[in-house]
Amino acid sequence: METGKLTFITGGVRSGKSSYAEKAAIKLGQNLQANLHYIACGMPSDKEMTARIARHKEDRQNASVHWETWECPYHLHRIAKHFSKQDILVLDCVTTLLNNYLFDCNMDDPERVIDYLLTDIVSLQETSAALIVVSNEVTIGLPFEEPSIKKYQYILGNVHQAIVDQSDTAYLVENGIPICKKGAAQ
Repeated sequence: METGKLTFITGGVRSGKSSYAEKAAIKLGQNLQANLHYIACGMPSDKEMTARIARHKEDRQNASVHWETWECPYHLHRIAKHFSKQDILVLDCVTTLLNNYLFDCNMDDPERVIDYLLTDIVSLQETSAALIVVSNEVTIGLPFEEPSIKKYQYILGNVHQAIVDQSDTAYLVENGIPICKKGAAQ
């Protein structure tokens, strides 16, 4: 099966990576005359997250283009059947998806979590024209000695490397500026 284009966008918290992903999806969607889909993995776990989710929804509703939003905290492979090669997908974000698997699904085995995350991403990529994956960069810096943080860094680092290995393009967003790390800058 031919897979869709894969773009990976990472950056620090509030770096502008989601905004850049949305702009890239809109541009690609216009070029391909494709439908835009936003896969949101966040769950309203506290007041701050509830407000962030509401703000993101409002931003998409007020956009100049139509976004179909899918709120799916995990097992994204289950919604892949709803997409076609006429669809551009934005997955926001891998770190939230990882948190959901670790804490809501009580998954403890790092290799199993990595497998689930990559299965989700591959299934979305296979059924769409393009998949833009957003993730937080939390593995830069000194490693932590606390076992749960080390496990988190291990899983996320391995998932990021696997995604970038398969991606057509990869970006690091710093202070709202996308820096192309792989492929041709768009």
